[in-house]
Amino acid sequence: MTTTVIERKWHTTAEVADMLGFGLSKTKMLVLTGEIRSVKVGRNRRILPVWVDEYVERVTTDAEGWAA
Repeated sequence: MTTTVIERKWHTTAEVADMLGFGLSKTKMLVLTGEIRSVKVGRNRRILPVWVDEYVERVTTDAEGWAA
């Protein structure tokens, strides 16, 4: 018997807040302003893992620019 493991393809706003160590309100604001990309599925927002990575990359690149 073969067991199929289905990996999650996207995250909820609450999951992204937890991953980033942000509050839910701050994360929702980042999503609403487009800082973190998302799609609306029904009444819910969903965020691809790569979009979280893009946000982190952009923020850290901006921070490195300030340090120079």
